[in-house]
Order: sequence, then C-alpha cells, then structure tokens
Amino acid sequence: MRAIRETWLVFRHNTRIALRQKAGIVFGALQPLLYLLLFGPLFATIGTWETLVPGLLAQVALFSAGLAGFGIVMDARAGVLERLRVTPAHRTALLLGRVLGSSLTLLIQSVVMLALGYALGLRAPLPGVLAGLVLMALLGVGLAALSNAIALTMNPDLFAPVMGTAIVPLVLLSGAFLPMSMAPAWLDAISRFTPFRHVVEAIRDLFAGRYATWTVAAGVVVTVVLTAACVAVGTRVFNRENA
Repeated sequence: MRAIRETWLVFRHNTRIALRQKAGIVFGALQPLLYLLLFGPLFATIGTWETLVPGLLAQVALFSAGLAGFGIVMDARAGVLERLRVTPAHRTALLLGRVLGSSLTLLIQSVVMLALGYALGLRAPLPGVLAGLVLMALLGVGLAALSNAIALTMNPDLFAPVMGTAIVPLVLLSGAFLPMSMAPAWLDAISRFTPFRHVVEAIRDLFAGRYATWTVAAGVVVTVVLTAACVAVGTRVFNRENA
C-alpha cells in the first residue's frame, strides 16, 4: 500500500511538471502531426487513414517515451536525483511514478493525433481506438522505463543523440509510414524481428474493426512481454544506481 501511495505521489508530481511544460508536449507530437497533415492526404490516395494513423501513433510512442530518460538526465544535473536518493521512498515507486507520468504525456499526444486524424478522414471504430490506446499506454510504460535505464548507464551528453539516432530505424522498420508487406523481401524479414512492427500491425487491425485476429493477439503478447521486460530492466538499473 505504501509503494502505491509513493508511486502516486511521484506520478502526480511529474505530471504537474509535464503539464506546465505545454510546449514540450506539443513539440513531442509535432513531427507526426506534420506527417499527418502533409503526408496523410498523399497517402490517402494509395492507402487509408486507418493504416497511416496507427503508424504515426507508434512514431509518437518511440520518440516521446523513448526519449523520456532525458528528464532523468536533467534531474541528475540539477541535483534532484541526489536528493531523491536520501528520501525513504521506495526506489521502484520513484521509477514507476516517473514512467507513468511519461505514459500519460504519450496518451495526451496520441489523443491530439487521433482528433486531427478524425478531422482529416479517419473512421476507426471507438472500441478499436480505445484498445489501441491501451496498447500504446503499455508500450509507453515499457519504453520510458528502458529509456530511464539507458540514461542512467551512459554518458549524459550522449543520451539524446544516441537515442534519437537509434529510434529512426526502429520507426522505419515498424512500418509506421507504409506496411512492411510492401517492402523488399529482405527488409520485410528484418522488420519481423522488431517488436514495434507487431504492435503497429495489431493497432491497424483494431482500427479496422478486426479484433479477434492472430495479428492482434501477437501484438498484445509482444506489447505485454516487452513492457514487462523493460520495466524489469529499468527497475533493476534504477535500484542499483540509487542504492
């Protein structure tokens, strides 16, 4: 019970800070929003909004949650992390509260993306959209936990450029812009080893109103397993670095 309360307190604190920085939320979703506005009408001539929007949501997740560790880099430089180390709060609660705050930011950005998508022509069923948002939230928790772990174990000056560079191929291999079934066979084969492709394809099925499919099942399993593994790694690193 104490750990839950501490997690809630850290989550509330980080959420207040994030919501005060409205520009950060907007700029975190700006690139996918521009793709939606400028690339979407072109893509709609060869595909559907129900195909494009889930891919752009995955792009938001990878960039927003994937760079969440930048916050802990700033906290370390400002001495906030040192002060947290001497509090009686459970170390896992300190991480989970921070990670859940990042996931909420991701959800806000995703809702903005969906609102614009519906304005442009998206016609996904509400149950499918809600299920897709649940997957996005889980994915955000896992990515944010892993991002924090990476930020704690590498040179702070290298975190942003290294993570930014690593995220780009992951976005492309996920099929965020075009389904990987349209790619050359070798590229399609490589993308199957990236978990994000399976998540994107599952959300596309959900947005198309197809719920009981092997694609959705695979996406759910991959998301749950990836999130559990990332949170486990993040917790272990956070506890070790803050011992």
